[in-house]
Parts: sequence; C-alpha cells; structure tokens
Amino acid sequence: MAPARDPSLEGKVVAVAADRGHHFSKPPQDRIVLVEGHGVEGEAHAGPFVRHRYLARRRPRLPNLRQVHLIRSELFASLSEAGFEVATGELGENIATAGLDLELLPLGTLIQLGPAAIVELTGLRTPCVFIDRFRAGLKRQVLSSAETGPPFKSGVLGVVRAGGPVAAGDTARILLPSTSSRALPAL
Repeated sequence: MAPARDPSLEGKVVAVAADRGHHFSKPPQDRIVLVEGHGVEGEAHAGPFVRHRYLARRRPRLPNLRQVHLIRSELFASLSEAGFEVATGELGENIATAGLDLELLPLGTLIQLGPAAIVELTGLRTPCVFIDRFRAGLKRQVLSSAETGPPFKSGVLGVVRAGGPVAAGDTARILLPSTSSRALPAL
C-alpha cells in the first residue's frame, strides 16, 4: 500500500515527552528518538508487545499498537478555556503537534516526524479514569459531544515504522493511505 501524499497536510511538532516509568504524565524532553517497531527509546510503553499495564496483565503477547501517543496542542487551549490548565506531556503524550486534526485521520495514516521518523496511526487514545484523577472533571472535556466525528479528543496512538529523532520545531507531515478511509478505532 503506497501512501498518497498531500503537501497541504503539514504541521509542526511543538513538544516531545517521555518517561521511563509508568506514570500518567511525562516530563518534557529536548528530543526523543523513535525506534522502528519498538516506540520511544527508553520509554515505559515501548516494545513490540503491549505495555499498557491493564492490557499487559490480561494479554501480554498482544502486539503493541500504542508505541507512540500524539496529541493536538490546540487541545490545551481548549482545556484552558474550560478552566483546566494542562501543559504538554501532562496527558501522557509523547508528541504534541500543531496544525493537524489527528483524530480525524484514517486508520493507517503515516505521519513523518522530522527528517526520518514515521509513525503509523493505529487508533484513538481512549480516555481512562486517570484523567479525572489528574484533574477532576477533565475526562468530560476530552469526550466529544458531536454526533459525528471521533468520540474522543485525547489524541491518537501509533506504531513506529521508521526510526529517528524528533524535537520541537520539526515538521509533521501527513501521508494518507491510498486505499483506506476507515476511521481510527478506540484503543
């Protein structure tokens, strides 16, 4: 499946974050390194098999479709307007982008980050109870009230198809799949 390229689908990386431990929030980093088939180098959620603690206890040999978490930085402004001050990395994302409607992209979309890294989108991040533990009432803000479109606004998940460094200021370029227009499933 060769991706179709639309040069108008371009945004920016505004922040990157990673954590060696299984914590809800991730500290900001100057740069992260994506490793093909593995995820973010040194990250607790990296690896070929599921690392999400709840899922890993039940089915540890499931493929890891959650190697990288990307979120729209525009969400932070929306949350601020609703009275929630949330900084990049605090919702557990590895990469915050600007200018891309991530949750509206189809399954199998490739995102080129910086000069070499490529992430294939596998699903929508499902907001969990930890969001309300982080900030009471926040989960309601990341659920969509629209009848159409994605049910969640808490980012997307993907797997690393090509490795490389990613840093704030890098280009984020969308490569749409040529054959699929299936919506991203909840993960």
